[in-house]
Amino acid sequence: MLTKLKSASHILLCGLFLLEACAPTVPMLKKKANPLPSAFPTSESASTEGNSAEINWNEFFKDKQLDSLIELALKNNQELGILEQEISIANNEIMARQGEYLPKFNAGVDGGIEKTERFSTEDANSKTKFGRAGIAMSWEVDIWKKLRNATKSAYFSYLGSIEGKRYVTTNLIAEVANTYYELMALDNQLEIVKSYVKVLAQIRDMVDLQQKAGRVTTLPVKRFDAEVLKNKARQVELEQDLIITQNKMNLLLGRYPQDISRDSKDFFNITFSKISTSVPTKLLDNRPDIRRASYELEAAKLNVDVAKARFYPSLSIDGSYGYEQFNSKHFDGTPTSIFYGLAASLTAPILNRKAIKADYISANNKQVQAVYEFEKTLVQAYTEVVNQMNMIKNYDSVYNLKSSQVKALNESIEISNVLFKAARVDYIESLMTQRDSLEAQVELVDIKRKQLTAYVSLYKALGGGWKGTSENYKSVY
Repeated sequence: MLTKLKSASHILLCGLFLLEACAPTVPMLKKKANPLPSAFPTSESASTEGNSAEINWNEFFKDKQLDSLIELALKNNQELGILEQEISIANNEIMARQGEYLPKFNAGVDGGIEKTERFSTEDANSKTKFGRAGIAMSWEVDIWKKLRNATKSAYFSYLGSIEGKRYVTTNLIAEVANTYYELMALDNQLEIVKSYVKVLAQIRDMVDLQQKAGRVTTLPVKRFDAEVLKNKARQVELEQDLIITQNKMNLLLGRYPQDISRDSKDFFNITFSKISTSVPTKLLDNRPDIRRASYELEAAKLNVDVAKARFYPSLSIDGSYGYEQFNSKHFDGTPTSIFYGLAASLTAPILNRKAIKADYISANNKQVQAVYEFEKTLVQAYTEVVNQMNMIKNYDSVYNLKSSQVKALNESIEISNVLFKAARVDYIESLMTQRDSLEAQVELVDIKRKQLTAYVSLYKALGGGWKGTSENYKSVY
């Protein structure tokens, strides 16, 4: 009895020594993310009542043709298809991790024949036949939650992959809308240049008549010819830009180049309601990139615990059960021919733990890296919202000023044409007036495009777009 107690005490002391030796001495690295500001800067173009990110994309955009293009992009875009497979892979990883902390059962049958060396035993020349059939079990008991934490980490990675797809979805919707508005803007700019070329040709004919009448030299004719040629070249450049932009749209739609249906005449009639920004903390709920960074941070924390648990002893239980025979004549069935076994083992790393220690340090560094990534995403999201709020405010003001300029120049063209026909102004003044009007109109179209893009970008920056898409994700966790 005393001997047994001594043996038990020795085992207990060895176990305590193992636990003490296994405890990691690596200091924990901690870094907390800076919180978001309590409010966005006030702006007349935005409201803090409600949140526009809660609006579905097909309610935010009023253009039916644009809605059809967005639906097509969400259905056919290859990048979304790739990310969908990434989500499935992440879900399968959860299943694999779950299997690691469940008991493993294997069934097997083996048999053979054995003959010993001639002079080894009395029956040296005899042959022994043997056979065995049964099941074997092995199970690593998750006493330190190493396996369960690894599974939970995989689950957070799975959630992060879903948010990654949502973020790409939000960007895709915004990019389709902005490309659509760019196409409409190019259409309008092309029409303006075409009209300008026609007007120049008419004025050139008038100057040609004056030259034939001896009232002007050939210089005005050449100047107008040069202006016409310059803008015909500009027209070709715009047509090329249209082709490139249209192909860009088709790429977003996941198809080969073809015409994009649009009604560019309504370009200047497109408006958006006032954007509601709510408070910055709502970005945590609505921005998929922030949610993804948050899940990745949680996964990184759990990975630290997993790496830390590798320092501690692991408990394994192994068992077997089945039938065994050495000769078919001697097989007596149950229970005579039954074999079974059950064993437990406790193992822990003692020497050469550098690999485990390195993994633990790396896991802790990755956790800090995830905190920085989360903080960077917060700062970037807040900055994007503030930038777009200011862009909307400024482009609204610039658009109004530029519209007034175009109106004034159009009025000056009418006056210039009357005076030119009456020979009260020379061709230079008429040409410069026409040119100024052209540039102002082209700039007005571009400002309108930037104005629309700013509204779309603010909607995206707030996290709008992905909530209006259909999803069907089922985790195995």
